Amino acid sequence: MVGAGGAGLYTAICAARAGARVTIISATELAQSSSYWAQGGLAAAFGEGDSAELHLKDTLVAGRDLVRESAARVLTTEAPDAVEDLARLGVKFDRDPAGRFALGLEGGHGMRRIVHAGGAATGRRVVQRLSAVVALEERIEVLEGRRVLSLLTRQGRCIGVVLDNGELLHAPATVLATGGAAALWSRTTNPAGATGGGLLLAYEAGATLADIEMMQFHPTAVVTTGLSDGLLVTEAIRGEGAHLLDNAGERFLDELAPRDEVARGIYSELARSGESAVGLDMREVNPALFPNVVEALRDAGIDPEHSLIPVAPAAHYMMGGIETDLHARSTLPGLFAVGECSCTGLHGANRLASNSLSECFVFGSRAAQAALDEPPLPSGDVGDAPADGAHRPGPPTLTEASRQALWRLAGLKRDRDGLRELQADPHPLVALIATAALAREESRGAHWRSDFPDRDPELDHQHVTLVTDRKSIFQHWA
Repeated sequence: MVGAGGAGLYTAICAARAGARVTIISATELAQSSSYWAQGGLAAAFGEGDSAELHLKDTLVAGRDLVRESAARVLTTEAPDAVEDLARLGVKFDRDPAGRFALGLEGGHGMRRIVHAGGAATGRRVVQRLSAVVALEERIEVLEGRRVLSLLTRQGRCIGVVLDNGELLHAPATVLATGGAAALWSRTTNPAGATGGGLLLAYEAGATLADIEMMQFHPTAVVTTGLSDGLLVTEAIRGEGAHLLDNAGERFLDELAPRDEVARGIYSELARSGESAVGLDMREVNPALFPNVVEALRDAGIDPEHSLIPVAPAAHYMMGGIETDLHARSTLPGLFAVGECSCTGLHGANRLASNSLSECFVFGSRAAQAALDEPPLPSGDVGDAPADGAHRPGPPTLTEASRQALWRLAGLKRDRDGLRELQADPHPLVALIATAALAREESRGAHWRSDFPDRDPELDHQHVTLVTDRKSIFQHWA
């Protein structure tokens, strides 16, 4: 298991409960992953009058005819069981006076179905609890402060990993849960380490990437100086009645529209006004509902109870990733991917809010079961030689110039000339993102091409995939 966020921890727990021995490799100490900072909740149909079918409908609408319906059906059907299992593991979800899950509302959802733990501290609460469970599980070994340099492959199968000290770890199944790539962009809500390292590990070993042109830009990231720039202000605050205001103090869009619409609306308003931010007004929202957000804003010098919060879009969530099937298997036998580094097709061209945390646990459970079915390694496959190809000495260097170029040329608005320029970027994943975005000659969801401003119906349900020769291929997934 490579990665110790929510997806990695839960997958390891599920595998251990089924009798497997698991090694978790984490670049940081437990409970310091990107999942820790997740303010959103888990989307699951618990409410009166709600159903998996209604949740599915909202997911399909938000995804702009690029959602893999079979993946969305798995998610919406199995999410309630995943939440209940987390509760049994000790996650303290918010509940109403009757003891039922307290459900929040977020953009794109037709009704309240977002389960939180500690309001906007859901990621923190879940990761802390799962980390504690892992620490007590005798079948799970944790290697903290270690990095994977490459995947071991033999005869077209992944058989383990090469660590940064040169050690080889062999396994019948290797699961990547390495998070997303939003920190490749210069303006981002993500921690610095979210640069798509797992995607490159998989790609260099021969696995297919898909939909990596689809980066979701969160509409409401704080605009300020210093370390607080890009601080995420959860969508749940808008679900409780916060409004977005232009420089004249007027509302200019539907705050609970899907994220791609809200992000583009803010982008267009900023282009019109010449301002660097719009105002998020949460003065009428009960601050007790979001104590950690209020505290973070005050630390940044913003008093949300009396002042508008300056916000603008920022890179937030990679909807593409390592192509997987409905049991988290990649196209490379023996290699699995879960969480944000994976691409089941669930999110399409626009992730429905809070589906991503649910995805970690629904597909983490499925990954654990499928990994247990992998055949043992033949004795001839476990030697001391490196992978079939020469493995790189470490992750590629990400420069500020590459981050600025990605924001400028493949941010909210893109065109052919800029993407062709970006293809020459020295960072391999930046160049691959440009290749995928060039292939999609249309505007759809988070992918906005000024030279192809309309959606092309011929590309409905067509996914841009990339294999090791860097050629892009459209595929239709069942």
